[in-house]
Amino acid sequence: MTAAANNFSDLFIPDDVVKPEAYARCSHLAIGAHQDDLEFMAFHGINSCYGDDALWFGGVTCTDGSGSSRAGKYADFTDEQMKTVRIDEQRKAAKVGGYSFINQLGLASSTIKDPKQRGPLVDQLETILLQTQPEVLYTHNPADKHGSHIAVCLAVLEAVRRVPPFSRPKKVYGCEVWRDLDWLSDDDKIALDVSGNTELAEKLNACFNSQIAGGKNYGEAVMGRRKANATFFDSNNVDAINQLWFAMDLTPLAEDDTLDITEFVKAKITRFEDSVVNGLG
Repeated sequence: MTAAANNFSDLFIPDDVVKPEAYARCSHLAIGAHQDDLEFMAFHGINSCYGDDALWFGGVTCTDGSGSSRAGKYADFTDEQMKTVRIDEQRKAAKVGGYSFINQLGLASSTIKDPKQRGPLVDQLETILLQTQPEVLYTHNPADKHGSHIAVCLAVLEAVRRVPPFSRPKKVYGCEVWRDLDWLSDDDKIALDVSGNTELAEKLNACFNSQIAGGKNYGEAVMGRRKANATFFDSNNVDAINQLWFAMDLTPLAEDDTLDITEFVKAKITRFEDSVVNGLG
């Protein structure tokens, strides 16, 4: 089924259950900026739920895909045409991954990056969080270098803080994408095991053909980073896991509304700085 590209939310439920059921059964939720972000940064959640009737992965993609790179057969596509392509690619990934649902909010990147216009996004995310109440939440990390990723991270944290404490996710992970998190001190680094189902990962990555054809083979890059993370994570032991994805633990920000996000990140940067300086003796 081809989705119509517009500025309205596009909800797709692969197994056609009613929306309340698709939301209520969601144990692992990922909220990303762009189509394909979820498959790259939150594969840990997808793989944890895949084939398990007791666990379900749900996804939210915030932007409309109109700013996607394009080349080859997509070179002359208009923004409206690219929206349709990207929506359909994300739906395909949801079907391949057996998601509980995928909700594409269809917002412009320029809108969510403007703090004065971010309110409607926060409102929608608050509603989704209240309806899903996942145990685990994945989103972008606040040290990412992509403006849309940072905007989504901030919107997610604001939305989480609006939810009553007893209904908030038990774990909130800010995942690497545009800037890896290898620099984090090991005490600050969450190493997510994403090994064990390479075939599924590659099928999900391949759903986003428009980006591969557009000159960015993100799929190969993501698989390479996962392998590199595992290899270089621990220099003293033989690898027991062959693929890792790093995340920043944002759970403290979800548990304590008084924590300042900027100061939270600065503390991690300071710990990294101290470890480098101390290493120099």
